[in-house]
Amino acid sequence: MSGADGECFGGRMRGRRSLVVVSTAAAVVVGTATTADATSGTEIAVWQMNESAGARTMADSSGHGFDGRIGGEVVPGGGAYRFARLRPDTPPTHPQHLVTVPDAPALDPADRDYAVTVRLRTTHNFGNIVQKGQATVAGGNWKLQIPSGIVQCLFRGSRGSVIVSAKTRINDGAWHTVRCERTEQGLTLTIDGRVDARRAGRTGTIANSWPVSVGGKTSCDQVDVGCDYYAGDLDYVSIEAR
Repeated sequence: MSGADGECFGGRMRGRRSLVVVSTAAAVVVGTATTADATSGTEIAVWQMNESAGARTMADSSGHGFDGRIGGEVVPGGGAYRFARLRPDTPPTHPQHLVTVPDAPALDPADRDYAVTVRLRTTHNFGNIVQKGQATVAGGNWKLQIPSGIVQCLFRGSRGSVIVSAKTRINDGAWHTVRCERTEQGLTLTIDGRVDARRAGRTGTIANSWPVSVGGKTSCDQVDVGCDYYAGDLDYVSIEAR
């Protein structure tokens, strides 16, 4: 669907509290980390998504206070959040399908090395997993999405856009850890601790006034702009920057 964001893009996590967040060039897996580079990174936000059933605040365990609001249609509990399937491009909109974190400058990539890691499980083939901003907004945007069960990562900034696509589908009903790292040279997509795809290209500075949105877009109407609602489970989302 064309529009303001036209690129088209549960079980419990074992050892959740032993999650190791390492460099912006590292691959995060359950309780371990496989280093791809020696670049040191800083934990900006970690949303472990282990709130109990009925919770409406997503806690940031990084200590920086970037807590989010859990929409009424999102189902926490059992160590993960569950997002029900919604029919694509079909009104009405479902803003309660989202988890949103208010805008803050520290959540923007700016011109830094920047990495987003998620752990997910799905059997579906559509939706935006997590993003900040949309395709035409001032200041650029980034997002992870999963069209046709293939994870894609996009960063759009002052110097251009780069998108990288995984080589294989991961909508097989198993848990997968996906990491997208943006550096000055381009994007690296890591799945389950292994580099799956790379794409060279400079994106420049990215800084917008939009919230971090988990589970779809915040500005959409399901007619001209699809909301691209994610369906499946999410175990955690983390952001790191150098």
